[in-house]
Amino acid sequence: MEFGTIIQIDDCLVSQDVLTEYFSCDYAKCRGCCCIIGDSGAPLQESELEAIEKDYPAFSPLMRPQGRDAVAEKGFFEIDTDGDIVTPLVPGSEECAYTCFDNEGNCFCAMEREWLRGKTAFRKPISCWLYPVRVSKLSNGMLALNLHRWDICKDAFEKGKKEKVRAYEFLREPIERFFGRDFYSALCEAARMLNARS
Repeated sequence: MEFGTIIQIDDCLVSQDVLTEYFSCDYAKCRGCCCIIGDSGAPLQESELEAIEKDYPAFSPLMRPQGRDAVAEKGFFEIDTDGDIVTPLVPGSEECAYTCFDNEGNCFCAMEREWLRGKTAFRKPISCWLYPVRVSKLSNGMLALNLHRWDICKDAFEKGKKEKVRAYEFLREPIERFFGRDFYSALCEAARMLNARS
């Protein structure tokens, strides 16, 4: 098995494919299906729970009744089989409770819809915003950033390649929000060196 280059920036270990692989979400094709397909809900950070609870009255009217019922039954989060804090799922489905739909059946995040309208302070879980990059905490306290590959996002990888947009470039806004501008600048420099070799 071949492992790519690992780049260390501050306390983060970044896998090579975050910087070399192409990715650009192709919503016209996937229609937001990542909100309704998966083994568990979106990973949440403990620091996000209070913000979700606070903004819930504003965005909950956009949710389907089944989603509101799921939150009423389970709370604002649940613990998945891996022991991780995640968004609750609608019982009997893979649908995130916080999903909303338009008349054409396109999926959206109810939290983000209200944030875009300026009605809430919290946009959406950082795990959703950073996708397809997954952040995990290592036993030594460092963070690992890896590129997740999911069949439902194959069109996004193809679109990124066609448009020549790398994953880290597509994710500039959430990376800067979560890790800071200096971190993103260091990513860009590492990407420049890595991609110059190929």
